[in-house]
Amino acid sequence: MHKYRTHTCSEITKKDAGATVKLSGWIHRKRDHGNLLFFDLRDHFGLTQCVMENSNSFFKIAEKIKPESVVSVVGKVISRSSDSVNKDLFTGEVEVKISSFDILSESKDLPMPVFGEQDYPEETRLKYRFLDLRREEMHENIILRSKVISFIRNKMIDSGFLEFQTPILTASSPEGARDFLVPSRVHPGKFYALPQAPQQFKQMVMISGFDKYFQIAPCFRDEDGRADRSPGEHYQLDIEMAFVEQDDVFKIVEPLFFELFTKFGKGKEVSKNPFKRITYKDSMLKYGTDKPDLRNPIEIVDVTEIFKRDDVKLDIFKKVIQKGGIVRAIAAPNTSSKPRSFFDGYNNWAKEEGAKGLGYIILEKNKDKFVGKGPIGKFFSEDAINLLVKACKLNDKDSVFFSSDRINEVEKISGIVRQKLGKDLNLINNKKFEFCWITDYPMYQYDEKEKKIDFSHNPFSMPKTDIKNFDKVDPLSIFAYQYDLVCNGCEISSGAIRNHLPDLMYKVFSKVGYSKSEVNSKFEGMIKALSYGAPPHGGMAPGIDRIVMLLAEKENIREITLFPMNQNAQDLLMGAPSDLNEPQLKELNIKVIEKKK
Repeated sequence: MHKYRTHTCSEITKKDAGATVKLSGWIHRKRDHGNLLFFDLRDHFGLTQCVMENSNSFFKIAEKIKPESVVSVVGKVISRSSDSVNKDLFTGEVEVKISSFDILSESKDLPMPVFGEQDYPEETRLKYRFLDLRREEMHENIILRSKVISFIRNKMIDSGFLEFQTPILTASSPEGARDFLVPSRVHPGKFYALPQAPQQFKQMVMISGFDKYFQIAPCFRDEDGRADRSPGEHYQLDIEMAFVEQDDVFKIVEPLFFELFTKFGKGKEVSKNPFKRITYKDSMLKYGTDKPDLRNPIEIVDVTEIFKRDDVKLDIFKKVIQKGGIVRAIAAPNTSSKPRSFFDGYNNWAKEEGAKGLGYIILEKNKDKFVGKGPIGKFFSEDAINLLVKACKLNDKDSVFFSSDRINEVEKISGIVRQKLGKDLNLINNKKFEFCWITDYPMYQYDEKEKKIDFSHNPFSMPKTDIKNFDKVDPLSIFAYQYDLVCNGCEISSGAIRNHLPDLMYKVFSKVGYSKSEVNSKFEGMIKALSYGAPPHGGMAPGIDRIVMLLAEKENIREITLFPMNQNAQDLLMGAPSDLNEPQLKELNIKVIEKKK
């Protein structure tokens, strides 16, 4: 007989009745009935109920042992009576009558129970993550993550991609998020940076003559944590391909995600490819965000022209429009019978979110004519109401909210109003994965704070403007071959067709104030590589963490990460970040200066 087990805790069934087996695992739950002691034995694979009579020589030892101790048992498999069968367990028709009991490792009193799946403070869960990971739901989340990565890896290899590993110690980049820096011992005063992404290296893989590359890449960014973003590191499926256009990238990615979400999506409906494509401009108009949740049927409509009409007597809106503002409408289906408090509640909530408030009209039909009710309804003529009804595709049971301000503010508030309405009115179909591409991002944006032009996205993307005309075009009118993959309101990936022309790269950076010498200095490796014959190439980098979050139906990234940091970028289990002693600092030529309070 094997030293530790003949079977796992998920294998034994009625066909094994009468056989003697050996199991090893953790004591999951104990139930002492006086003359009988029951406990569930748990391993990675599942649970088996074990029973011991008080006449057993091991009874007193087993009676005292604490939950989560690791034990090995030998015993005979017996069938349970019909009234004691546990239909929720694969092993629920049998139990093991113990003849031998061996303690492999005793547990102390637990800071948090494993049995029961109770909610515990995050600080406790992260400090004792090894216990948290024993809980069934967390255990299944991490198994799911492993299976998702294996599935992706196999699909990429089957599609002709080669897996490479790019450097972890590299140079700091002046663009993007804040770097994690690593001091060099052999080069005093100099630092490596951990890669925010393998962006430049994967482009050089294409320049080096390889055709299709991928890796499950660790990425490091010193940024604040959020529910859907780790504060220190994350993993992404990094993809790059040579001699491709945007459509070629989509044709590789869409079948992968359709199959992935069909396999692991618990029976939910998945968008069939080709996925819907929405320009950035249209997405901001219709959904108020570049991460639209298409399960929500509400679409935002620009009604600025209607509010300009002479038969709309709303001076407060007209003054905003005269100053360059706009008006957007967000329909609220089947809400005309809602009480006044519903509408005022949205108005107050919008103000709490930083908006100036929300106007609204409640629609009714009177003798086949639409009538606008509510505080501002009386300021609209019949013709204006009819135009609103047509533009917003309303009916007599609907209401409509209005936001009026500068375009950036209106887009922001109308987008969150749309999503709040979708949730509050139960319009969102939670049994679907709705994918879409957001395309044609602006290459540049105007930074109001710095009062200058800056990049809006990835500076290495190919602009959708010919190099001959580039200097003649208003930078804010230039779009790029940049695209995001979005699912259920969550950005899964960003990608782009890359700028592979050095002369165009200089022009692109000159628009944000970089001289040719600065580009050569800050992006030395990339410019050098592009100068020796670079193929047209492109790719993207879907986030593994967000993919698993969606599949596991979790809203917090720490629920699908093995050993995460907390939101303050602290590893409570290992005690990082930690202090270094003086000899370590001296060897690295570093002096720590205390921050003034």
